[in-house]
Amino acid sequence: MSKKIGLVACYFKHNYGSQLQAYATHKYLNDNGIENEVINIDECVDFKNGKRKYYKSQIFNFSFIKSKLGMIKLRIDKKINKKLSKNIKIRDEKYNEFIKKNYNLSKPFKTYKEMNEWCSNYTDVIVGSDQLWLPVNVVADYYTLNWVPETINKISYSTSFGVKVIPERYKELYKKFLSRINFISTREFAGQEIIKELANREAEVVCDPTLLFNKEEWMCIQENEPIIKEKYILCYFLGNNLEYMKFAERLKKYTGYKIVSLNHADEYVKYADKFADETPYDVGPAEFLNLLRNAEYVCTDSFHGTVFSLIYNKMFYSFRRYSKKTKNSTNSRLDSLLGIVDLKERFLNGTEKIEDVVNLKIDYKKVDETLENFRNKSKEFLENALKN
Repeated sequence: MSKKIGLVACYFKHNYGSQLQAYATHKYLNDNGIENEVINIDECVDFKNGKRKYYKSQIFNFSFIKSKLGMIKLRIDKKINKKLSKNIKIRDEKYNEFIKKNYNLSKPFKTYKEMNEWCSNYTDVIVGSDQLWLPVNVVADYYTLNWVPETINKISYSTSFGVKVIPERYKELYKKFLSRINFISTREFAGQEIIKELANREAEVVCDPTLLFNKEEWMCIQENEPIIKEKYILCYFLGNNLEYMKFAERLKKYTGYKIVSLNHADEYVKYADKFADETPYDVGPAEFLNLLRNAEYVCTDSFHGTVFSLIYNKMFYSFRRYSKKTKNSTNSRLDSLLGIVDLKERFLNGTEKIEDVVNLKIDYKKVDETLENFRNKSKEFLENALKN
């Protein structure tokens, strides 16, 4: 049987990072002449029921409920705010357009049993990247690959736990699936430690799939001409932290550049419509890359906002979406990334004086060399895993 890969990825989520990382894994295999398809779970009842089961179990977990309030509020706001609803719909159409244009999807599956039987068509199944091993996804039991037969080579590429600590009640579930994966890698050092603790395995830390390609290679899905001609500061905030927006306002005052903001990505933030000069919504993953590539400065609390800032050698400032004490914090992946490129000083809290941080230099020759070494090491992991 010639090699054919089944990709287990979060391709469907309307999030720039989620869609671009899924596309990047797809692209890497295509570029290397390896037949592959993204497993289609649009209609998967088992996955949806598994997530519902987890959410029901968290109904009295205050910190979890609090972390979801923004998303819940966005859904409500879309129903009562016609303008917001119209704008979000424009962006959603761009996401759906990207999926149709850039993914080779398998036939849709409704149950894990159907997937298990379809696995006879694959030589390997790859799971990754993104925060696919959050507790909610482990309970839902899709990204665990527990439904993949023993005889199929199972690979985790750059899969993220998202959190630093696994709740005690779920540790056995984690131990079970982590022990079954043939080749295991993760995206952050905290994940490496979790795998060692729960499965007693040495996992490799590899780069996010989006980092497998340099800035020239990422031109394949975007227009060469800048979408916005004037000089601007790009803001991409997923969280609701006014300090970060006020920082961008001070940066605007200092530089004279206008603010372009990709608003209400994860939740509705009223102030976001006030601080920005331009708030485009006809922005899919390809347009996102164009806007980031051509920005003078980038302010973001997004992991992939930071990733592409590094790829495009931007003057950027990263902010923690969650406080260090938050139980549901997903900061660990950013900590790892900025640690690898030795740029932890780019992590700000939003209260800094612009004069103190605007002159912080970045040695991008050194960063590019570090990323190229990391990229080659990560490709080597994938190549070795796929030889079997």
